[in-house]
Amino acid sequence: MFTQIRRFSLHYLEMVVAMLVGMMVLWPVWMLATSGAADTHWLRSAEVESLVMATTMAVPMAAWMRLRGHAWAPTLEMSAAMYAGFVLAMPFHWAGAIGEHGLMMVGHVGMFVLMLVAMAWRWEEYAGCHSRHGAAVAAAESDPRGTTIAAS
Repeated sequence: MFTQIRRFSLHYLEMVVAMLVGMMVLWPVWMLATSGAADTHWLRSAEVESLVMATTMAVPMAAWMRLRGHAWAPTLEMSAAMYAGFVLAMPFHWAGAIGEHGLMMVGHVGMFVLMLVAMAWRWEEYAGCHSRHGAAVAAAESDPRGTTIAAS
């Protein structure tokens, strides 16, 4: 059980590192691309910028998951979990309960919590051995009958 917890934790840490690298590399690109837009322009709105922030972190995290051998379903679920924190916080922002910084804070905290929930939902996927899992995913995705092979 300790080995599974260690693998699960390592997987979470790997995804967080990929997200942070993406945020450090891609967020400045977004800021540069929108530097000519006024602060009141829709591209600089809290909603757009929070979703762009999620994207700058989801793209490298998803790439890392695919590189590690995960199928599209868990990769897309994890990506959705990363956006969900921001999307769930938006009505509170619209109602005036939280400001722009609050939206970013709640979205980020929600992202990390919802990622853990998504990982716990597929415990075997994230606590299992990556090398065997990668082989199972490769076999499942290349199976012409479209059948799914359970991850070990």
